[in-house]
Amino acid sequence: MSLRQVLFLLFLWSTGAQDILTPSVDIIGELSRLRSLEEKVKAMEAEMAELKRQMTEQPKVAFSASLSALEVGSMNIGPYQDQVTLVYQNAFTNIGSAYDPNTGIFTAPVRGVYYFSFVVFNPYNHLTGLSLMKNGQHVVSVSDNPPGLDTEDTASNAASLLLEKGDQVCVQLMQNRKVYSDKFKRNTFSGHLLYAM
Repeated sequence: MSLRQVLFLLFLWSTGAQDILTPSVDIIGELSRLRSLEEKVKAMEAEMAELKRQMTEQPKVAFSASLSALEVGSMNIGPYQDQVTLVYQNAFTNIGSAYDPNTGIFTAPVRGVYYFSFVVFNPYNHLTGLSLMKNGQHVVSVSDNPPGLDTEDTASNAASLLLEKGDQVCVQLMQNRKVYSDKFKRNTFSGHLLYAM
């Protein structure tokens, strides 16, 4: 045995083999922390993928329509003895085809929160009034009495509604009232899906 080997063995014996063979870094602990971080990153990636899927799968729903598509002249609808659904025939936008321009009825394609607005224009000396209806039940209304000093009035209302798939929303003309339409398309009904639930 050489002198160098003897000195090395004495060194091992004096310091203890445990001190030399035990690293100063806790490798097991570090590996555990790395595994934990890896699991968190995988969970975040899965969550991001789910959000992306929801965004791409959520239906796109939006419509806006005027009462008529007149290019010349004007027309009045009403008065009627009973409240009637107005048919906004001239759809500017009908993404998702949830609004039916033949019936005036919007049918919710998915459960979610939807926003609706409607405008009534009254140029003549008569009463007008509209109601936003959900499944045949009154939600909000807008009305206008005969003009006073001026000859034209405009009124509007809006509501955000939680709808179930298949729920129906429309605008109805109040009983014994009239509504006017002309080429300027000032009577409108609009709605869109804010978010599915």
